[in-house]
Amino acid sequence: MGLECVVRDGVATVTIDNPAKRNAMTAQMWRDMPELLESLAKDPAVRVLVLTGAGEDFCAGADISELADINRSGDANLSSRAENALAGFPKPTIAAIRGFCVGGGCQLAAACDVRFAEEGARFAITPAKIGIVYPPTAIERLVGLVGPASAKYLLYSADLVPAGHALRIGLLQEVVEDLEARVGAYVATLLSRSQFSLEAAKDIIGGVVEGSLSEERLDDWMRGSLDGVDAAEGIAAFLERRPARFTWVRP
Repeated sequence: MGLECVVRDGVATVTIDNPAKRNAMTAQMWRDMPELLESLAKDPAVRVLVLTGAGEDFCAGADISELADINRSGDANLSSRAENALAGFPKPTIAAIRGFCVGGGCQLAAACDVRFAEEGARFAITPAKIGIVYPPTAIERLVGLVGPASAKYLLYSADLVPAGHALRIGLLQEVVEDLEARVGAYVATLLSRSQFSLEAAKDIIGGVVEGSLSEERLDDWMRGSLDGVDAAEGIAAFLERRPARFTWVRP
């Protein structure tokens, strides 16, 4: 039980492993998430992160037996700290979802950049069933993805909705028959692209959404775009009609 991580061929696969409780996150698992993500962010071998669950489910949320510890107020809120660490991860993040994605599971999935789900996946945000408040950071992120009306729909009812509904409201990018194959193909595409371009896009989009994109921050990326090794390689590859071999890594 815990967070399992395997790094292979540029991809860090983080697996939420507590199948006896549909991969519910214990307090220790919430605590471990930011530290794990920090180490992966610094690892030059990691270019993409995939978050998934062991067995038949993604994550059933927080372990209710440890909820008081998990949902302490302010900076001590363990689920919000993990969510923010995942949202702030500098490289592309993908949630690969099967089975139940509930409560804190939705919180983690929403903090990823892109979400793929199997056709049988089901989603719910359940604080109204137990009389608590969903973390404000998670509500803000949910509203950004699905809009205020759909966020209210999910939070008010706390009911399970199918993957097709989650796709229609913008919680998912794709619903697929073969999750492993589709995620693998998408990851392969990302690995063929410029890591510089991907990280710049993520950082700039984040700045736009948060209203925190400074001219200095943007200028740093644009200078790298004009003068960087990936730009030179990409242009040369295009002119020579060959696949690009990008080499940029985060300093």
